[in-house]
Parts: sequence; C-alpha cells; structure tokens
Amino acid sequence: MRTSTTSETTAPLLDLQALVVAVRRRRRFWCSVALLGLLVGAAVAVLLPPPPTAVTKVLVAHQQDQPNDPGTLIRTDVALLHTTRIADRALRALKSDEKPEDFMQHYEGAGLTNNILRITVRADSDAAAVARAEALADAFVADHVSRIRAAADAEAKALLEQRDRMRDELADVNKEIEDASPEGGARASASMESLFARRAELTSRIGDFGRRATEARLGTAQLVAGTQVVDAPRAVRHSLPGAAATHAAIGLALGLALGLALATVATVVADRPVLRRDVAANLGASIVAELPRLAPRRWQRRRTRAARARLTASLARTVRAGTEPVSLLELGCARSTGVIALDLARALAAEGPVVVVDGLPGRRLASRRPKPGDPTVVDDERAAAVAPHEHRIGVGSVAPGTAWTDLRHLGARTVLVVRAGHGSAAWLHTVARQLADQHVAVIGVVLIDPDPRDRTDGTLWDGPHALRGRTEPPARQNGTGRRRTDRLPAWAAAPAPDGNAEAAPGGEPAPVPDREAAPVPDVAAASVPDSRQEAR
Repeated sequence: MRTSTTSETTAPLLDLQALVVAVRRRRRFWCSVALLGLLVGAAVAVLLPPPPTAVTKVLVAHQQDQPNDPGTLIRTDVALLHTTRIADRALRALKSDEKPEDFMQHYEGAGLTNNILRITVRADSDAAAVARAEALADAFVADHVSRIRAAADAEAKALLEQRDRMRDELADVNKEIEDASPEGGARASASMESLFARRAELTSRIGDFGRRATEARLGTAQLVAGTQVVDAPRAVRHSLPGAAATHAAIGLALGLALGLALATVATVVADRPVLRRDVAANLGASIVAELPRLAPRRWQRRRTRAARARLTASLARTVRAGTEPVSLLELGCARSTGVIALDLARALAAEGPVVVVDGLPGRRLASRRPKPGDPTVVDDERAAAVAPHEHRIGVGSVAPGTAWTDLRHLGARTVLVVRAGHGSAAWLHTVARQLADQHVAVIGVVLIDPDPRDRTDGTLWDGPHALRGRTEPPARQNGTGRRRTDRLPAWAAAPAPDGNAEAAPGGEPAPVPDREAAPVPDVAAASVPDSRQEAR
C-alpha cells in the first residue's frame, strides 16, 4: 500500500550546499584571480624594490619609569620623534636645506619595549640613510637630555627658592627670640617655646629643600647617562628572493579571498541551479541520466561510454514504445545533444529508416560532414517530407530566443538535455511552463556536466510531475478494495494516439476496461511551480 503525504516546507533563504557546489564549479575563476594576485605580488617586489634603509636603536631613560608602565612613555617619545624640532636639528647637523616636513616623511619610530626606541630612515643610498639615521638619533638624544635637564633645573630652582624663603622666615624667628625679654611671666615663657619650635621646624625644612635640590641635579646625570644609542646605525640588506616570496604569498592570499568573494556574489546573484534536486524541481521532471561535458579522462572513458550506452538504450526503448516522435531539447550543451541524437539514430537504424530533424541554432547537425553509417539529417524546414513509417528524432534548443510553437513539430515527447549551472532558476521555470503550454511531454532530463560530489536526489516522487503535458493512467483498485494511483516510470510510459487507449492492429482503438474513471489532474497547471520558492 502506498501512502502519499504532503508537507509544506519553506525553502531556506540561502542554500549553503548549493552555494558551496556553485562556488567550487567556479574554481577556474577564483584560482585565476589567486594566480593573478601571486604574479602581481612577485612583480611588485621585482619592479618596485624597497628604498635604501638604515635602522638604529636608542635606549631612552625616563624619570617616571615604572615596572607596570603600559608603554605610554615610549609612545610619547615616538610622537616627539615626529616633530619639526627634532627633524630640524637633524637637518642642521647634516647641513641639508631640506624642509623638516619633507624629512619627516622618510623616517619612522617604533617602541620595541618601554625603553627601547627603533628609528628607521629611508634615503637615496645606503650611506645617506646611515648618516641620516645617526643624525636623527643624536638629535633625539640631545633633545631628550635637554628636556630632562630643563626639567631638573626648573625643579631645583623651585626648591632653592622655597629654601631661601624659609631662610628669611628663620631669620625673622631668630630676631624675635633675641628681642624677647628673659624676665617675662608665664605667657612670655609659652611664646618663647613656640618660637623655638618654629625655628626647629624651619631649620629642618631648609635642610630638606636643599637636599631635594641636590638630588634633582644628581638624578639628572643618571638619566642623561642612561639615554644613549645602543645600536649604531646600519644599512638594512634586502633579499630580492625573500621579498618576492613574501609579496607573492600576500598577493596569493588577497587574490584568493577576492576571487572567492566575487564567485560567491556572482553565484548568489545568478541563481543557477547546479544540484540534481534543484534542476529537477525547477523543470518538474526527474533526472534520468548524467554525462560529463568535457572529454573524460583516460581512466573515466570506460565509465562514460557505459553511461552513454545505457542512455541510448533507454531512449531507444522509449522511441519504440510509442508512435509519436521524440525530440531532444538542449540548454547549454548543443554538442552533447547532437552526439546523443546521432547515437540514438544509429541504435534505431537496424529496425528501419531513421531521420534526424535538426532544429538547433546554426544547423549544426545538418551542416556537418556525414560519416559512413550516419543517419539522414534534415533541417526543420524539410521535416514535413519525412515518411510516416520512418523514425523521426527531433533536435532543438530551449535557450533564450526559442520559437516555442515550433517545438511541438519536433516531437510530442521530449528529453531535456541540460547543462548544470547554465540556466537560471527563472529560465528553467519558463522552459517548463512553455513546454506544458505546448503540450510537449517531458520524459526526463539528461544532466550534462554534473557535480561529481552531488549526492542529492534528482527523482520527483509526486505523480503529476512524472510527465509534463500528459495525463496519468486511471486509478486502479488493489487487493484491499482501496483505490491507488500507480505512476508509471518515465521510460515505461507508452503514449496512445488519442491519449486514452492504444491503437489496435486493425486501426480501431482497443476497448477500455469498464472500471471506475479516475479524475484527470490538470498536469500542466499542477506540475509547474508558480514561483521560485515552490520550484525549490
């Protein structure tokens, strides 16, 4: 017993599997972009070599150095290095008339640690770069030392001025003590004690200020001695192979990323079905065979020949089973369709005369040079002259610009030969609806150039989608008394002259058994999806 269930599923906004497959099929594009990036990177390294560069390192001592300093002081030194004052001092040492603003564009500083400053200078030659690096390092050290000394002198001056004010106040206190009468009462005694305490405090503070001024000057000497050039300026040697390899690797990575991004965007915008299930859903017909587009590799030729032989045998059985002509309609694979048509004609030639009607754009089959044993090929204008007893195989196209009304003359039954990823989902939907409007039954779809890793199912299991433009056989009763609808396979469906009964040998229609008539579904309307979402 067959049970049919219908469930409404919402198509995802972005099918990742189809996206990955479509991007992988565009590997020639993004591999070419990656290769182009690699070549551009290598060319940049060769054609635009780096200028002569010199580097030096300076040890910078700070008065506010702390073990947990986050690098604020060294970043301040880097910012001070890019000032016109230091640049101008270095240019004066070099006796150069270059502007400080222009000179600042040719050097840069970086803090390696909290106390190590690296200076990089570019010039026209290695000697000039070394000289400029040395002058710049000396200018920075001199500026740093001058700022330290200026700060220490300002601090010592402030301390000495405060000490001098304390000395003046101490002199006033001493004078008051001398002028005080020794024969005073209790109040005079308390006043004297206060003056003596004040004199002791002032004496202590005077000594403290003097000591701090001395320490400020002594600390300056330590900072001055600690700020020095620890790595003499030297020219940086550039390796051309190393630079070329580095630039090539960067160009390869950027080109690969750009190529993948462009391929992804193009895939999403084009919306061209690649997977079996998507092609079958948009065309409303099952995938019956697959063939490679290009010439197979040596180890794949036997398998390809076997697939072509199976396809030819299946199509031959389909042609023999009916009286109506069969056509092959291509979409993006005219050459493969012509080869399939000629193979089918050769297989039917043993049973009687076969004529291939060429309806392809440009008359590819009719204009080719025939080989011994090839069937007769005529164009669609002379198709009416074909004898009724001859097998007729039509070959046409459903590409944009097709005359849809002419497809019926090529054959009432057709096999679509579609190249994966060639037509958009909207165009596949258009092909399906136009064939249904012309009452051309789609027997199946031959997929050309499928993805080798595609594991999706290309078979449609709902009955109305089996044959487009054809009605299903009437429902019959099974052993349980219930009615069931069995859909005949696409290859076993034999057409009738009038669509209802087979013709008897004497020319009269065969009697139809008296059974309950089943409702005939509107196949053309039910099998064609109404939107891209339903097609998926």
